[in-house]
Amino acid sequence: MARSPFEWIDEQARARDRAGLVRTLRPRPADSALLDLAGNDYLGLARHPEVTEAAARAARTWGGGATGSRLVSGSTELHSELERELAGFCGFESALVFSSGYAANLAAVTALAPHGSLIVSDAGNHASLIDGCRLARGTTQVVAHADPEAVRKALDTHAGPAIVVSDTVFSVDGDAAPLAGLAAACRASGAALVMDDAHGLGVLGDGGRGAAWAAGLAGAPDVVTTVTLSKSLGSQGGAVLGPAHVIDHLVNAARTFIFDTGLAPAAAGAALAALRLLRREPERAARARAVATALYERLTAEGLEAVRPDAAVVSVRAPSPEQAVRWAADCRAAGLAVGCFRPPSVPDGISRLRLTARADLTDGQVDRAVRVIIEARR
Repeated sequence: MARSPFEWIDEQARARDRAGLVRTLRPRPADSALLDLAGNDYLGLARHPEVTEAAARAARTWGGGATGSRLVSGSTELHSELERELAGFCGFESALVFSSGYAANLAAVTALAPHGSLIVSDAGNHASLIDGCRLARGTTQVVAHADPEAVRKALDTHAGPAIVVSDTVFSVDGDAAPLAGLAAACRASGAALVMDDAHGLGVLGDGGRGAAWAAGLAGAPDVVTTVTLSKSLGSQGGAVLGPAHVIDHLVNAARTFIFDTGLAPAAAGAALAALRLLRREPERAARARAVATALYERLTAEGLEAVRPDAAVVSVRAPSPEQAVRWAADCRAAGLAVGCFRPPSVPDGISRLRLTARADLTDGQVDRAVRVIIEARR
């Protein structure tokens, strides 16, 4: 009997099981009694009545799907409105909406790093940026995490076009990139800075305008920012923000824009409503940061090892992948949902509980979360 062509899959599954790295889907019900510190709904807007009604209204008006790529039939007036308001809110000249933040990152990196260019990528970058580097025709050099001097040295080795690619807030530990130092390194060699602000939009900057705004880089001619609409804005999709001629280039050169179906109208409507709500209630950004700080201070006071949050992500170290899984499961059994990050999702191989602060959490809910995490660890 011939060997199964997928026998290697079973071998990998057994290896994952032995290492405690098996991942499974856990469909959530529409209503849950769990206190959620696992999702990325930083501002608590995913279920806000204004946001959900805007999604429903957009679906009724424009249909359930975009019906095609943005260049064929997938662009609506709603997409254009979202792009104008998103660019204006974040301080950029122009914006382009994609079907996901992942697609936005692939577009930005691949379209801005042609053959002969250099991509300098932070070792802690998100998988979408890493995949963009792999797909781009330029040469990628990975440098030490959050190290502007390493970036400067890498750029000094290359005389042609170059971009520096970095998260603004890293998704594993929640630490912020040294954007001022990165921008200075880029400008010394004429490189562009491409930053993924998935975890900064809605949390950092004046009223949640993002990390580029906070660093004084919004609207700069050598800066491009990508964002997701699925975290602080409680919807789905992504966008690239930058100079108008750069965005025009993406329309003509980014494969994940040209060949992908456009963002569903419901998601565009929800994101636009959430953005307008954030404009009206800018205090949500500060509250998300305050909740993150409270979680960190309370947990470390109890002897747990955590990384001080620069935005809304709180990372708590676990001894091993198996213990991280057990810890998260015990928290869930006690009514608290937390994230559990294990290799290969963590670049340093150290497993963690990943907590996401939300602006709509009460002080009582923060107390409850801390109590559950500590008791489950014991």
